[in-house]
Amino acid sequence: MKNFLLKFFTWWSGSTFGTDLWTSRYGELVGTDEQGNRYYRTKGGKIDPTLGFERRWVTYNGYAEASRIPTGWHGWMHHTTDEVPSENDYQPREWQKPHQPNLTGTPEAYRPSGSTLASGRRPKATGDYEAWTPGS
Repeated sequence: MKNFLLKFFTWWSGSTFGTDLWTSRYGELVGTDEQGNRYYRTKGGKIDPTLGFERRWVTYNGYAEASRIPTGWHGWMHHTTDEVPSENDYQPREWQKPHQPNLTGTPEAYRPSGSTLASGRRPKATGDYEAWTPGS
């Protein structure tokens, strides 16, 4: 019962009932990534008359966070490329990093030096700051 209610009323813990219904009627599975996210497009690659191109979407395996889409699938999702990464043995470039979860709002969040939330005290001003005044 709990899973049914979660699927019906929440979107952040996976796909909703409406998304599953839409996917079963109009979607075709294109592939799955290493995290278990499933990628879909309109059946037969049909062009959506409203958008002018085919619709593409993802159902997340677990928590819905857009940064969990790997780089190869990101390009496909945003119509940068029409090549499906699972079909072409996509190899990320050396500068493309693996996924790291968004840690904003957690104790592990990035806090640069000078931040009021960083540990310790904020460093004193160095004297290189000059305030802007109108007309100067």
